[in-house]
Amino acid sequence: MIRLVLRGREPRWLAPLLVGCAVVITYVLTAPLIRWAGANPMAAYRRYVITPLTTPVSIGEVLLTSTPLLFTGLAVAIAFRAGFYNIGAEGQFLVGAVAATWVGTTFDGVPAAAAIPFALVAGALAGALWILIPALLRVGFRIDEVVTTLLLNPVALLLVQGLLNGPWRNPVSQFPESAHIGPGFNFPTVIPGTRVHLGFAIAIVLAALAWLVLARTATGLRMRAVGLSSTGARFNGVGVERTMLSSALVSGAIAGMGGVSQVCGLQRQLTGEISAGFGYTGIVVATLGALTPVGVVLVAMLLGDIVVGADSASLVLQVPPQMGQVVTATLLLVTVGILVLRRYRPVVNRRRRTAETRAEVIPLEEVRQ
Repeated sequence: MIRLVLRGREPRWLAPLLVGCAVVITYVLTAPLIRWAGANPMAAYRRYVITPLTTPVSIGEVLLTSTPLLFTGLAVAIAFRAGFYNIGAEGQFLVGAVAATWVGTTFDGVPAAAAIPFALVAGALAGALWILIPALLRVGFRIDEVVTTLLLNPVALLLVQGLLNGPWRNPVSQFPESAHIGPGFNFPTVIPGTRVHLGFAIAIVLAALAWLVLARTATGLRMRAVGLSSTGARFNGVGVERTMLSSALVSGAIAGMGGVSQVCGLQRQLTGEISAGFGYTGIVVATLGALTPVGVVLVAMLLGDIVVGADSASLVLQVPPQMGQVVTATLLLVTVGILVLRRYRPVVNRRRRTAETRAEVIPLEEVRQ
């Protein structure tokens, strides 16, 4: 019989080994599906992973695709690290985009030096305010934040749709899309010859700051303590509610800045397709990245690589573009399952016959006596 026992100490090599095993298992599980779709699995994975990294333009597309995932993945990782399970990064991303659109269309004459910080602050405040009510309900009344943050996601989507089909409908085309933001709010590109914009650089800076705080400061230690055991942290004098609340607000602010990045860096206006489920994918990114900023950066770029590669595989190998999503989802499920072994180790119990469990046979003559 095999049972799981809590590890006393996690070896440093264990997490990379488990992630590598998850990749191999994912390939084994998805290869028959790719073959069934009429393509060679090795050729498909080469298109998914290698081909997007062969030219500067395709590398730029990988970085561009990974940018919103960096924001949402980092937001989810910070909240999860402090024991606040923020499932509402999608809604915070959307309201951040709404805030950026509002300031970008209302104050369209502001120069770039002031416009870009203005939009970022507006988006961060919108995301923080959107998560404030679930955070207060969690720390004040112990209402499950998984439910409250999740339920606010469709509310944010309805807000976007209501604005685009109402007061923000494009006055020229009459399509459900807002007017374009002012030119001062447009993010500049940071890599010449590509579409990689300032949002990517901001996301990388935020990831570096998050790593510094989590790994090198007392605040990060308190967050990890609350995330591991709020009861133990409270016993040792840590302000659990304060730590959880501040972490939730920072998480919402980062997700809101992701919405700003998408509006000001790529679309230049608010549309109904401003988010392709980036908030939900951010949960995947944070989970696969082991809730660490470095892991979030690596996984976000890996998923961006797969998304760009899926388009290439669809054109060249005639593989359905949804196959990239199948690979991503399989990788998530396998990784979540296998990462249980980070905290627990399997132990084989061998059944031994003991005096208490072994049935003793008594001769019939002794019973008669």
